[in-house]
Amino acid sequence: MMRNDRLLIVTLGALSLASCFGGKKVPPTLLTLTSSAPAPASVNRAASPGEAVTIDVPVVPKEIATTRVPALVGPTAIAYVKDLQWVESPDRLFQDLLQETVVRTTSRVVLDPRQSALDPGLHLTGTLSRFGYDAQEGSVIVRYDGALSTSGGTRVETRRFEAKVPADGTAPTVGPALNAAANQVAAEVAQWVGG
Repeated sequence: MMRNDRLLIVTLGALSLASCFGGKKVPPTLLTLTSSAPAPASVNRAASPGEAVTIDVPVVPKEIATTRVPALVGPTAIAYVKDLQWVESPDRLFQDLLQETVVRTTSRVVLDPRQSALDPGLHLTGTLSRFGYDAQEGSVIVRYDGALSTSGGTRVETRRFEAKVPADGTAPTVGPALNAAANQVAAEVAQWVGG
């Protein structure tokens, strides 16, 4: 009886793993975001109290909280782009891109949220409400609503950032278009944070 229980557990585990990928094989390559901002030769910075910036993982809706790339195919219908999958969830990839872009394009000291006790400084949080392909527009759309607050919350400022890049809905065009649109938004956010 115990052998049958083990076999059942192994079978259920394999089925649940297959369901993570929709019962299909993982695509041959996985998608990530890379910063298009020029990398500095070295980074050596210091910040006075209140000058560092902490960038949080953005809040995302359920259709984005997956490693698959959403495609809006109608006013209320969402599908996923075939053969296109993220290496990690888009909210974390976008946070990493924001951090790297702020480091590369501003003089700010950037802290991970786990380091924020060092200096609360500026705090950037936000919602990544669009991060996929829109079939009606024939483009990918990245929309980020940022909220920037000072230490202690004495001042809070909000701003919406959006970028659209044409694509045809296939993996070879949607992946690069999403990277380009995300970089455009990240550059605008970095300019806002660095100003």
